Parts: sequence; C-alpha cells; structure tokens
Amino acid sequence: MEEVKVITADREPLLTYLRKIWQNRSLVITFAKRDLKIKYAQTFFGVFWILLQPLPSIIIFTFFFGRIIKVDTGKLPYPLFALVGMIGWNYFTNLTNGIGNSLIESQHILKKIYFPKVILPLSKILVGAVDFLVSFALIIIALIMFKVVPDWKIIFFPFFFLLNILAGFSIGIWMSSLTFRYRDFQHIAPYIINFSIWLTPVFYPATILPPHLSKLMYLNPMAFVIEGYRYTLVGDKMPSPYFLISIIPVLILFVAGLLYFRRVEDEIADYI
Repeated sequence: MEEVKVITADREPLLTYLRKIWQNRSLVITFAKRDLKIKYAQTFFGVFWILLQPLPSIIIFTFFFGRIIKVDTGKLPYPLFALVGMIGWNYFTNLTNGIGNSLIESQHILKKIYFPKVILPLSKILVGAVDFLVSFALIIIALIMFKVVPDWKIIFFPFFFLLNILAGFSIGIWMSSLTFRYRDFQHIAPYIINFSIWLTPVFYPATILPPHLSKLMYLNPMAFVIEGYRYTLVGDKMPSPYFLISIIPVLILFVAGLLYFRRVEDEIADYI
C-alpha cells in the first residue's frame, strides 16, 4: 500500500522535524546547484568573478593601511594579511545575506510544494562554501608570491572554517525568519553587516585596539575566525584564549534562531 503523508497545522516533535530535514537532504544540494547556475549564468568570466571580488578592496586598503598608515602586521606582508581576512569576511557576508534572502528568492517554490523550509537556508552554506574554495586560490597564489609556507597549525583550520559557517548561519537564520514578514530587514541588515567590518580585524590586527576596546572584540566571533585563519594559514600569532568567549553568543543565536524559525515556519507562505 502506498504511504500517504498528511500535513496538519499541529507542530510536529523536534525529532520528527529533524528526521524530515535528513530525508530531504538531497534538496540542499539541488537548491545549491540551482543558485550557482543562476549566479553565474550568462557571465563571461563565470566563477572567476569570485577571484576578482576581493581584489579592489585589497588594493585600496593596502594603499591606505599598508603604505600611508603603515599598520604593523609583524612579519606578514600587508596584502597577504588583508587577503586572508577579506576571504573569511566575504564568506560571512555572503552567507548572512544569502540566508537572509533565501525564502523570498524561492517564494514561488514555497507556494507549490511542502518541505522543511530550513532546507533553503542550509543550501546557502554550500553556495558560499563553493565561493570560498574558489577564492581560496587567491590565498594559495599569495602564499607562493610571498614565499610563506603553512606549518602544522593548519590542522586547526577546519575548526575556524566551521565557526565561520556557524557565525554566518546564526545571524542569517534570524534575518531569514524576520525578513519574510518585515521586508525592511532586507534593506537594513546589509548595511549593518557591512558596517561591522570596521569592528572586525579584517584590515587591521586586533592588537591595534586599546585594552578597554579589545575586550569588546572578544565578543565578536568573526574576529576570532579571522585571527584563527591567519594563525593557521600564514603563521600569525595565536588568537587570545579570551576569543573563546565569542562562541557563547554564537551558539545562543544559533539555537534560538533555529527554534524561532521553526515556530514561524508555517506562517511563511501567508506572508510571501
């Protein structure tokens, strides 16, 4: 006998919901492939645009921070120092913006078929990861140019990469949960995210800040991620253990965001 699935208004148990996500895991890859095809369709350079994206910022900030202000980056050449920070930051912003707009972008699908809607935000992790891996080629080129060879500390790179994903997803899932109902978030959130780059040691080292401000930096998970990337990839100094504090707010945002998303998930089709 053919199995009949019944969709009710009652909220299903969490384990059942997680099981449905796992059963529909292939959709994550399907939606990611769709987004990548749309993103680079009918473009002459295709994925090479990912390589070009950080270059203007690197050139500008190398001129101001590296040549005029002469920020002290230790033994690291400033272009390499800034490039590692920029690649990590771009993945974060692409992830938050992509997840934040994921429901609105796929509203035509949400009205036609049923599936756990968190699949759409999850697919953006793969889309961003592809961009990250392609842009990572710039770091490899820079490492060769400046004759920097990563050592054993690179084994910690996956930890910071996962934290990069967690930081972007924990904020993006809140943006996604709120944007479909309050469309103003779609316009306000990118400005806030872009401004926060100045609160993150992307173009300057965390040590440049006075002690009373550096304590606030320890609450910034992306500061920990970028400092960790530099530590594992280019042999920069080890991030302060106090940066571990930043994991706490990220985990709180992540769990609370998923719970809130699940609570409002059934209302999404009514607003889109």
